[in-house]
Parts: sequence; C-alpha cells; structure tokens
Amino acid sequence: MAIDPIDLRGLRTTSLSSRKSKVQLSDFGAPWQCGGTLCDFLKKLPNILAAADLRELAERIAGAHKAGKPILLAMGAHPIKVGLNPVIVHLMEHGLLSGLAMNGAGIIHDSEVAMAGKTSEDVGAVLGEGGFGMAEETATLINMAVESGTDEGMGLGAAVGHAILRKDLPHKDASILAAGARLGIPVTVHVAIGTDIVHMHPSFRPDRTGAASHLDFRIFARLVSQLEGGVLINLGSAVILPEVFLKALSLVRNLGHQVSHFTTANMDFVRHYRPITNVVHRPTQEGGKGFHLTGHHEIMFPLLAAAILEARCNVSGG
Repeated sequence: MAIDPIDLRGLRTTSLSSRKSKVQLSDFGAPWQCGGTLCDFLKKLPNILAAADLRELAERIAGAHKAGKPILLAMGAHPIKVGLNPVIVHLMEHGLLSGLAMNGAGIIHDSEVAMAGKTSEDVGAVLGEGGFGMAEETATLINMAVESGTDEGMGLGAAVGHAILRKDLPHKDASILAAGARLGIPVTVHVAIGTDIVHMHPSFRPDRTGAASHLDFRIFARLVSQLEGGVLINLGSAVILPEVFLKALSLVRNLGHQVSHFTTANMDFVRHYRPITNVVHRPTQEGGKGFHLTGHHEIMFPLLAAAILEARCNVSGG
C-alpha cells in the first residue's frame, strides 16, 4: 500500500535571531601564532566543553591554594608509569598539593623508579614461566619498610617514603613517596591485598600491611575532613581511590565535619562508572562542582599542572 508523504506547507518556523543558542562566535578558539606563551595558548582555546572546564578547574585550584584550602591528588599507578613523577613532585614542592593517595601499585612503581630508575615489566613476556612480579629488590624494600615503619607508628606511604630517604636511593629525587616524607606532605596508600606483586613474596606481612593501610585511610579521612573549599583530583584510579574517597567522605560527614562545598575532578583516558559517580557527581550534590577531563595522562595532567601555575600567577598578580 502506498504511503502518502506528509505535507510540509503548514510547518511553523522561528527566527534564528531570537532563538537561544548554546555556542557563540565569542566562544570560538583562535589560531596559534608562533612564539606565543603557554598563557596565550590557554586563552586561545575555545570557551566550550573540556577546554572551558580545564581553565575553570585550574582557576579553582589556584584560588583554593591562595585561600589556604587543601588540594588533594588521588592517583592510580599508571601516572607513574607514563612519566609524571617530576610534574607531581614539582607541584608538591610548590605547595600546590596538600596530600596524595595511591593504590598499592603506586608504591611499587615509585619505589622501583627510586631504586633503579626504571619500572613496569613486560608481563606478557614472563607470565607463562611464572616470572611476573618476582623482583627480589622491590619486595624486600617495600615489605621491610612496612615492617620497620609500623614499628615506628607510620602509615604505609610514610613508611616506604622514609625508607627511600634513609637508604639514599640513587633516584630518590624522582620519588613521590620520598618527596612526601621530605616535605611533610601526607602520601597515603590504600591496598587491596592480593593485587600487588609484593604480596606474593615470603617477606610480605599481611597484618602489618593491613594495619598500615588502615592507618593511612584514617589519615586520608582527616585530609578529607578539611576539604571544604578545597579540591580533590582523581587521576587514573578506576576503582580503589573513588571507593576510598566516598567512604572517607561519608565517615567525616557522619562525625560532624562540614564538607559540602568543594571541587572534584576525574582525569582518565576512558570514562568509568565509579569515578564519574563517586568523585564527580555524588560528593558534590550538596555544593561545589565536579569535572571530568578525558585524555591521556601524559598529556592532560602536565597541561593541567601548567595551567594551574599560570592561573596561580594571575591570582597572585605575578
């Protein structure tokens, strides 16, 4: 049966001049000019979507720093594996990070960098023979550091950071954990037992590691209790740190701490449910704002760090 096409002659139209539009020419980017500065580059980005978010996030972080509010970085191990330690340590040295939280893999890669100037083994090449994760030096350094550190009442991150300094490891200046110990900036480590290579070694003490990681959770919760007006960035942790942050936030609110108006950001090269839900959306429902920036860590985080430093100069007037 033939279908009678609809007649368009009765269509009601509107005027483009009176229609509301989400994108204006004034929001467009500008082409690059050779010899420009980073500040010029940031200004030439479109004032749309992620480019606008990047600038706003940097300004919020710079503003929080000027106001003496905490800036926390929660991170997976992948940022270490793509070479971001110098960028992160630089932010720590300039007072732009008040505390850091890692998963268990973070202390492995950070310690190996400090020890040997290299990390990240080729898993596929050695897994078949049962050789993955069997580096003796890595396990000995971390497991012995945890044992001696817990004797001194340290959390997991502090224990390994101080061990790196005490042993004067050749590349200690590239270590985030050592920087935390050196600068007095809390670096907490949140372990899921069985996920890290050092857990396979006979030197591993689950009781000590569990106690040290729980102490770090309480230290992290103290940092979260002070987060009003501050910023938390989740960099490349898809599960552990978003879950730890959500529990810490619920804990401190339960204890009566006012933590409602703050900024959160999730940065990863793919979008995951937990970071979007537990970092960007749920925590900021009472106030503040959450951001998500998608892209490779080795590009996006140095860009954010540079934008923060530029924004700090603008906030402080030079």
